[in-house]
Amino acid sequence: MQRLGVVLVAALALIGAAAAFSQGGTGARAGARLQVVAAENFWGSLATQLGGDRVQVTSIITSPATDPHDYEPTAADARTIAGAQMVIVNGIGYDPWAPKLIAASPAHGRFVLTVGDLVGVKAGGNPHRWYSPGNVQQVIAAIVRDYSKLDPQDAGYFQRQKTALERHGLSRYKRLIATIKRKYHGVPVGASESIFAPLAHALALELITPASFLKAISEGTEPTAKDKTTIERQIAQKQIEVWVYNSQNSTPDVKRVTDAARKSGIPVTTITETLTPATASFQGWQSRQLQALAAALAKATGR
Repeated sequence: MQRLGVVLVAALALIGAAAAFSQGGTGARAGARLQVVAAENFWGSLATQLGGDRVQVTSIITSPATDPHDYEPTAADARTIAGAQMVIVNGIGYDPWAPKLIAASPAHGRFVLTVGDLVGVKAGGNPHRWYSPGNVQQVIAAIVRDYSKLDPQDAGYFQRQKTALERHGLSRYKRLIATIKRKYHGVPVGASESIFAPLAHALALELITPASFLKAISEGTEPTAKDKTTIERQIAQKQIEVWVYNSQNSTPDVKRVTDAARKSGIPVTTITETLTPATASFQGWQSRQLQALAAALAKATGR
C-alpha cells in the first residue's frame, strides 16, 4: 500500500515540480525566504531556529501519533517537496518515502541533507540520530553551511542564528546532558527500543538491554524468547536502575515489561519519537525528557 501511495504522489510531484520551477533553479530569490522541507519535525525545529526570518520551513511528519517508518505521503507532501530549495531527511531507512518523493521531482540546485550520510551511519544502523547530541551538532553545522550556500548574502545572519542557538537555545539541553553524565556515569539502565541508545551512550549510562531486543522493537519485528527472558531477569533481579520506554511505540511486549518494571519498584520514564507536543521546540522537548530521566535516576540511586 505504501509503495503504491508513493508512486501516485510521485506522479503529482512531477507535475508540481514543473510548475514550481518554471522560473528556473532553486537558488534564493531576491526578497523571498528560502523554502525548506524537513521530513520530520525534530529536524524541522532546528532548521526553523537557524533560518530565522530568512527561511520558511515546512515539516511533513508533525503528529506524535504518526509512525515515520510507515508514513504514506500525500499529494500535498509531493507539492511541498517539489517547491523546496532544500530538503532535510533522516535517512538510514527511517523515512524511505522521502527520497522517493525527492527523486520524483528533480530540481537543479536543490540541496538535500541526508542526516545518515552526514554522520556516517549506514543502512542497518541506528537511525535515531536526533537522540545523539554529537550528531545534532553536526546537523546544525550542516544546515547553516547549506543555508549560506543557497543564500550567500545572509551567511552572516545564519552564523549568528547558529551562535544564538548553541549558546542560549540549547544551553539547558547541554547542561542537563553534562549533569546526568557526571552524576550517573555507569548506572545500568534498560530501554524498550534502540531510540534511546545514542542518548544513553552520550550520557555514559550502561544500557544493558540486549541490542537485538532494542532493534527488534524499533523495527517492528518479534523479539526472541531469549531476549525476553533476559529482560525479565534484569527486572526481577533489579539489575537496572531505570526503565526508559518510547511511549509512541508501546507494543504488547513493551507494555508487559514496563508494567513489570513498575511492579518491581524500578522507576520508569518515557521518551517519544517526535516532538511532543508538536508545537514544542527541539530543545524544549529534549530538555523535559532529560529532566524526567534525571529525576528517575535520582530516585533510583539516591544521588
